[in-house]
Amino acid sequence: MEASSTPAESSRARKKPSKPKTGENKPQPGSSKLRGLDKDSPEVRTSKTLSWLLRHGAKSEGLAMRPDGYVKVADLLANSRLASLNLEALQAIVKADLKQRYDLLFEEESGIWWMKANQGHSIKSVKLDLAPISCVSDIPSGIAVHGTTKKAWESIATQGLSKMKRNHIHLAQGLAGDKVVSGMRGQSQILIFIDVQRAMDDGVKFFLSDNGVVLTEGNEKGILETRYFQRVETADRAPVPGWEEQSERVK
Repeated sequence: MEASSTPAESSRARKKPSKPKTGENKPQPGSSKLRGLDKDSPEVRTSKTLSWLLRHGAKSEGLAMRPDGYVKVADLLANSRLASLNLEALQAIVKADLKQRYDLLFEEESGIWWMKANQGHSIKSVKLDLAPISCVSDIPSGIAVHGTTKKAWESIATQGLSKMKRNHIHLAQGLAGDKVVSGMRGQSQILIFIDVQRAMDDGVKFFLSDNGVVLTEGNEKGILETRYFQRVETADRAPVPGWEEQSERVK
């Protein structure tokens, strides 16, 4: 006679394993799989993996990171996800990256190569050496704009821009198009132009990353309030109707 299963065992037997999102690869710590989508080229997935390691995944992957965001290249290359790379390949990636996301540093005294992401970190212990912005003229283009999606705009319109899990809110110095602009996604549907001077007058601090992205932590809650939205447009530069009224209600 077979022994009957306990309620707990029956529950475990009925529980179905969760399914990963179609086409998406989210490897576990210690995995050798690359980040990115199945449709991405190997080069794109390698770049996404490198970006993830240097911005978000260093701790979970056991990579020692300096407070300024640098990781030893030898440690990076020892990571199972980057097994196909060497120093020359990393140098080529840095040189070819039009958005200048990375920096390679060689310390002659120790003979050690280091690498960091220039911005985009969610690792709280990282304190990048950023250039403070004291007036709008410190921004070479004089522009600070955040690109987002229509869906995200629904909440941003009333709640403001949030740094969320990252250390900063990212603002570009221009729009994606004929040229590559650091801090701006090419597929952005909504463009939020920021009145940097007004925000600074109210005590909000802004900085420039090494690759020219305008960064801010926002207020004490990590929010850049809607009162600092100078104008809001669609990707084809048409005004977004009603954003001024939405902004006024939360002042």
